[in-house]
Amino acid sequence: MTHRDRARGCLLGLAAGDALGAPAENLSPAEIRRRWGRLTEIEGGGTDDTEYAIFAASLLVRHGHALTSAGVAAAYRAEIVPLVTGPMRGAGFSELGTVEALRRGLEPPLTGRAHPHGWSDGLAMRAAPYGVFCPGDPAEAARLVEQDGLVSHSGEGILGGRAVAGAVAAAMSGASPRETVRAALAVVPADSWTARNITRVCEVLGRSPADGSGEVPVGAAVREAGATAELALVEALHEAVVVRHYPWTDLAPEAVALALAAYLAGEGDVEASVTFAVSLGRDADTIGAIAGAIAGAGQGERGVPERWARRIGPATGKCLPVVAGRHVLDVADELAAAARPATDPYPGGHATGQARGL
Repeated sequence: MTHRDRARGCLLGLAAGDALGAPAENLSPAEIRRRWGRLTEIEGGGTDDTEYAIFAASLLVRHGHALTSAGVAAAYRAEIVPLVTGPMRGAGFSELGTVEALRRGLEPPLTGRAHPHGWSDGLAMRAAPYGVFCPGDPAEAARLVEQDGLVSHSGEGILGGRAVAGAVAAAMSGASPRETVRAALAVVPADSWTARNITRVCEVLGRSPADGSGEVPVGAAVREAGATAELALVEALHEAVVVRHYPWTDLAPEAVALALAAYLAGEGDVEASVTFAVSLGRDADTIGAIAGAIAGAGQGERGVPERWARRIGPATGKCLPVVAGRHVLDVADELAAAARPATDPYPGGHATGQARGL
C-alpha cells in the first residue's frame, strides 16, 4: 500500500468510527445491546471528532514539522474563536474551556491548564493526522501532537494524544497490531495512567505488550465463541480501566486504552475493530474513531467497508464552521502530499519529549 492509501484509510476509518459510535455515546454496553443488538450500520453523520481531526490536519499542511503551540493558538484565534457566538454544539469540555481561555488572553500552556478538563480525550480524538504525517516515526508524531495539546490539554490528556499519534505512525508503516500498541506505549511515561491502562487491557486480552508471551487470537476466538464471550470480554475491559463513579465518559486514559483494546480484539481489521469499539459504550464515538483511525492506517482505504465509506460525506461544520465542506479523503490526500519521509528532522529531539513526561 502507498502512503496515500494508508492516509485515506486512516481518516476514513476515523470518520466511520465516529459516525457509527455517535448514537451510542454515553450509553452502557447493555443499553447498546438492547437497542441494536450489535451496532454495525452508520445511521447519521460524525461529530466534533472528525471536524477537529480535519482542523488538525490543516495545521500540519500549513506548518509541517515546524508546528508550535503558538501557531496552533493563533489558528484557534483566527478560525475558531470568532465564529463561536453561542453554545458550541458538539464540542467537548476541553475545547470549550480552551476557547474561553483564549478569549481571556491566555497563551499555551496556560490555555490547557486554565480549565479542569485537560485530561479529556479531545486531543486523542484528533491525534490521527499527526501519525499520518509522520509514518514510521511515532516519536515525531507524538512531539507534534503535543504542540497541539499544549493549547487545549494538560497531563494525561496530552499523553492520550501522544499514544494515539504514535500508534497511527506505526500502523502507517505496516506495523502489526502488537507492534502498534508497543509504539503507543513507547511515547508515554511507563508510570502514567495512560500507560497503565493500556497495559491492563493488553493483560485482559491475554497479550503482553512488552514481549512475545501470551499471544491469543482474540478476534477469532470471540467470533467463534459468539455473543457470550464478547459480553464477558467487554465487562472485563470495563473492570480494568473504566472509572465507574465518575460522571463523564471522556477520560483520555480510558478512551485510548479501550480503543487500543478494540483494535487488538479486532486483530487490526477495520470493521471488527470499530464495531467492537462502539459496543464498549462510554465515549463510543471517540473510541470508535480512534480504533478506526489506527486500523484504517494499517489496512488502507480498501480496508474500510464500502457501505461505511459511502455514508461519509463532507463535514457539515456543525461544530467547526471553518471545516464545512471538507471531505476526509481530500484532507488525507493533502496530508500525504505534505508528509516528509520517515527521517529524523530533529536529531536528538525525540527523546527529550519522551523523557520529559507531563
